[in-house]
Amino acid sequence: MSIDVLMPALSPTMEEGTLAKWHVKKGDNVKSGDVIAEIETDKATMEVEAVDEGVVEDILIPEGSEGVKVNTPIARLAGEGEAAAPPSPPAPKTEAKAEAPAPAAKSPEPPKAEAPKPASAPAPAAAKVADGGRVFASPLARRLAEQKGIDLSAISGSGPHGRIVKADIDRAQPGQAKPAPAATPGSAPAATPTAPRQHATLEQQGIPAGSYDLIPLDGMRKTVARRMTDSFRDVPHFPLTIDLEIDGLLAARTRINALLEKEGVKVSVNDMVMKAAAVALKRVPEANASYTPEGIAMHHHADIAMAVAVPGGLITPIIRAAETKGLAQIAKEAKDLAARARDKKLKPEEFQGGTFSVSNLGMFGIKTFASIINEPQGAILSVGVGEKRPVVRGDKLEIATVMSVTLTCDHRVVDGAIGARWLEAFKALIEEPLTMIV
Repeated sequence: MSIDVLMPALSPTMEEGTLAKWHVKKGDNVKSGDVIAEIETDKATMEVEAVDEGVVEDILIPEGSEGVKVNTPIARLAGEGEAAAPPSPPAPKTEAKAEAPAPAAKSPEPPKAEAPKPASAPAPAAAKVADGGRVFASPLARRLAEQKGIDLSAISGSGPHGRIVKADIDRAQPGQAKPAPAATPGSAPAATPTAPRQHATLEQQGIPAGSYDLIPLDGMRKTVARRMTDSFRDVPHFPLTIDLEIDGLLAARTRINALLEKEGVKVSVNDMVMKAAAVALKRVPEANASYTPEGIAMHHHADIAMAVAVPGGLITPIIRAAETKGLAQIAKEAKDLAARARDKKLKPEEFQGGTFSVSNLGMFGIKTFASIINEPQGAILSVGVGEKRPVVRGDKLEIATVMSVTLTCDHRVVDGAIGARWLEAFKALIEEPLTMIV
């Protein structure tokens, strides 16, 4: 039986990608885990591993093809124990049509309606059970299931066409029951998605044709536009802004960089902001949370996503467990992640997730701004420029280097009191940097 290799969804937001390169050709033997292709998404270039074993029967999408939709067949494998079919000219495309039923006079007997199954009888998963009751699973998944004593028929596969793959086995527990179907007869129908908003053309809005150049949207720009629109519309958010005096932080940074000069490491103000944000999240753990329909997720670590501008959009690589790392390590990781983000060389786990974001436009002279929340995170910090400003101390007017920051909060998770307590902790850390390490 032939097995279709589908265009994978390499990130939660991916809808299409570019098939950049094939690592296999027709007739090659493929094993589960072999790298078979490179896919360019809206954010990165990633290698794709085979989930099945077999012989490459056909390459359906040539390398270099752009705009390949997720779940589109890109190649075909001859199944286990089968040989690839000899090359043949492609069959002419025909439109799929339902066959008309044969006249009753030509049938030996009228078809009998199948009796309904009892409600207690378990229904096999059509997506992964073939004729004869075979469960679709990769060879590696079968071996692991046998070693762990896991019943494959009790697992819903996440691979192509419901095929069970290694990740499904890793999540499964021996003896677990088959999950209930998503919908049953008589249950409430699923909500119909809202039709997309129809935008008026520029000409309809009074801008004449020929008076502008139209730059097509690439995958990243489409994804950013959709996610930001969804977040701004669906997440009840509010901003909290405070001013920080950062003369002490700038002096500490100078001393730290002098100590790290021999190692070739240079700590930036943004590195110190991310460290302070992570420590503040541990001191006010209620702010290190995400809203879910099932409840509030309280995160164990402060995984800080940093906004990085790249050609065509924005990406947020993540410093994992930033509260456990020193400034030198954060500086090294941030520099490496930012460079690979601009080259689209990040792995999915390096930019997906995160519990909190930091967006810094201070280097552009921006004084204050409020960022849009990066779901499913509960808050994002917007960092402005540090500049000399007059401050009042007692009855005296003095000059200090002041930086304004704005915390945008998801009110379902981080209410005003929690946000204010987090900013209080963050302010103390920034204005007395030694407290970051004690």
